[in-house]
Amino acid sequence: MTMNSRECWAMETNCSNMTPLSPDFAEKENVVCIFGTGDYGRSLGFKMLQSGFSVIYGSRNPSSASLLPTGAEVLSHSEAASKSHIIFVAVQRDHYSFFTKLSKVLQGKIVVDVSNNFKINQYSESNAEYLAQLVPAAKVVKAFNTVSAWALQSGTLDASKQVFVCSNDSKAKQAVMNIVRALGLTPHDQGSLAASKEVENYPLQLFPTWRLPLYIGAGLTVFMFLYCVITDVIYSAVTEKKDASFRIAVSIPNKVFPVMSLILLALIYIPGVFAAIIQLYRGTKYKRFPHWLDRWMLCRKQLGLIALSYALLHAIYTLVIPIRYYVRNRISSNIITQIRKNETSPFDNTIAWRTDAYIALGILGFFFYVLLGITSLPSVSNSVNWREFRFVQSKLGYLTLVLCTGHAVLFGWDWFLSFSKYKWYLPPACTLSLVVPCTVLVLKLILIMPCLDRRITKIRQGWEKSSAAGTKI
Repeated sequence: MTMNSRECWAMETNCSNMTPLSPDFAEKENVVCIFGTGDYGRSLGFKMLQSGFSVIYGSRNPSSASLLPTGAEVLSHSEAASKSHIIFVAVQRDHYSFFTKLSKVLQGKIVVDVSNNFKINQYSESNAEYLAQLVPAAKVVKAFNTVSAWALQSGTLDASKQVFVCSNDSKAKQAVMNIVRALGLTPHDQGSLAASKEVENYPLQLFPTWRLPLYIGAGLTVFMFLYCVITDVIYSAVTEKKDASFRIAVSIPNKVFPVMSLILLALIYIPGVFAAIIQLYRGTKYKRFPHWLDRWMLCRKQLGLIALSYALLHAIYTLVIPIRYYVRNRISSNIITQIRKNETSPFDNTIAWRTDAYIALGILGFFFYVLLGITSLPSVSNSVNWREFRFVQSKLGYLTLVLCTGHAVLFGWDWFLSFSKYKWYLPPACTLSLVVPCTVLVLKLILIMPCLDRRITKIRQGWEKSSAAGTKI
């Protein structure tokens, strides 16, 4: 086996950067101390032992500690700390008082705070900062609070591999990050201990990146549902004296779901259109977008997954239409009426084309919808390069929008021209759903015109309007 020049250079560089460690230091680094024999302390020790570390537990009652992983030693806090260079603190903040007695033992040692609170900003300072005040001679590091005890013990760390690490001591932080890597996790340097409060608040946030998309989805859904209730149920009760309240269970949801899916799909791509227009106006890409546009662009993935869930619900609701009592009753009534009148309904080729095209566009649109959802999963997106990901999410995304918009247009057909469909002067929900996607598609068609597209491409490659003017002068 031979090595190329790049491999040889990498090996020489690595070898030149490595410094031999003394046997005593290496032994100390391989021994970790854990204060706390609760669920998290036991799970962390179990993972440490699996990764080749020697584990010593520090407990206030060493004789009564039980259920600890096999191979671990249990001593008092003082004895356990004296045998290790790194101490993990897996106890609640309310029990930190015993640290005042260990100030001499912990001098110069790395103390890793892994605790969490019960609510965001529970205390004025973070637990790690409070611990640093109790043991000023120690090097306090905040880490491991984002990884659950269950994930450590079960080994299912796919969804929680990130470990945020922060400390005022760079060497202590690097030592903890090395342990994180040894456990098969991914460390993220968050800077100084001042960031520990934010790190502690992170696990307490409930879907932080989903809040805005959920608010948008919930608000539009409630509005559209009430809109359909007014036009389908209340209108029939007031003007036609008919009770159509049964539509609330299936008919109205099956109107709301596709409308919401199409609107949310359009909302994914309209911020990109706005960004291109802003860059064209400014003539540069080196200025920040407005804050509202930044937030909008960051939540596009979540909007897409919500839109896909609405599309899936629409597909399921559509499949149950033939078994509904209302539909079966209406079909049988029409057949009986035709028999009594001795009439038949002639085959209409236009309607046949319209319905088949409407169904075909819906099937194709849903297929590409699912494809977009699959490629947004981390396990899939990590296996493709940026160009492939951009092709799927952008090119195929716009194709999905075109197909779904065409599906809605063929469903509505000429309703927007029929005044009888405007109940209380309100347009049908299907017509209303076309406003945003049609706006996006029209703006996109304008932006891909060669004269504008070339200018946008130049701006995104670094060209600036001001610098070009200066060159001409």
